[in-house]
Amino acid sequence: MIAATSKILDVLIVDDHPLLISGCRSLFASDPHIRLSQASDERSGHEAYLEIRPDISIIDINLPGLSGFELLRRIRDEDPAAKVIIFSMNDEPAFVVRAIELGANGYVSKGDDPQHLLSAVRSVANGQNFVAPHLAQAVTFSTASVRANPASQLSSRELEILRLLARGKSIGDVAGALNISYKTVANSTSRLKQKLGAHSHSDLIRFAVELNLT
Repeated sequence: MIAATSKILDVLIVDDHPLLISGCRSLFASDPHIRLSQASDERSGHEAYLEIRPDISIIDINLPGLSGFELLRRIRDEDPAAKVIIFSMNDEPAFVVRAIELGANGYVSKGDDPQHLLSAVRSVANGQNFVAPHLAQAVTFSTASVRANPASQLSSRELEILRLLARGKSIGDVAGALNISYKTVANSTSRLKQKLGAHSHSDLIRFAVELNLT
């Protein structure tokens, strides 16, 4: 159980994999104090958050359209007290660090024991932070590799732009999706090439694939 009280804990999970949603429902079914809602992408997740104001949001990074990082950023901008757990296949230490920098209260890999997600929800519900043990250890003992990872050189906005470009979006499309100017995206694209040593758009796509952003 989450707590000794009868308070219902509203949990929103944002993920586009039906089997994972089904698995989460089964995982939480044993606790009558958890009420689970779901959304499948950044837009519907943002709308659901504003409507439900869940106690905890569980967000995948690789969502259709905009990423879970962008959803996390938007939620935290609107509600600094929001409690968010990142639940992702990406277990690179650099991404764990980036999620924490963006304000995530927890990070669990989809490859972990499902009980880690339940532990994360319990910990975050009680005002604590939670990073799956092996990820916490990887972050602690891989400072050099985190710094060496190209993702650590990029801001969350640059990561989002890189991800969208790699998905075939034009500069205009990216500007519209992120509600920023065409010039801002164009300048960011130039900076991305400089930071990553990319000479072409194809190079940027290759980096995005290597970083598991696509």
